[in-house]
Amino acid sequence: MASSRSEANGESSRKPKLVFFWNNADVMKWLKRHAEEYYGLYGHLFLEHEITGRSLVRMNDVTLQRIGIKNGEHRDHISRIILKLKLKCDILEMKDLESKNI
Repeated sequence: MASSRSEANGESSRKPKLVFFWNNADVMKWLKRHAEEYYGLYGHLFLEHEITGRSLVRMNDVTLQRIGIKNGEHRDHISRIILKLKLKCDILEMKDLESKNI
């Protein structure tokens, strides 16, 4: 019933794919959208290392350096963008749990 109500309001009842299930193409879309200034510089590294959503949310300064991002300021900025993604995912998961009264 709830899905037909949201469809009537023009909202899609389909939830976006959870980051945990992102493939490399999903990560590349996210990188281009949220870190466009680094997409051209480092996108090939995310492709070469086949970074998925699961690995993306586990990345930190050390892993960014290991995949080839040498500039510390760039690593810091990318780390902050990844952290925002993690927080957004956590908030959505908490809201989902609240709505299910868990």
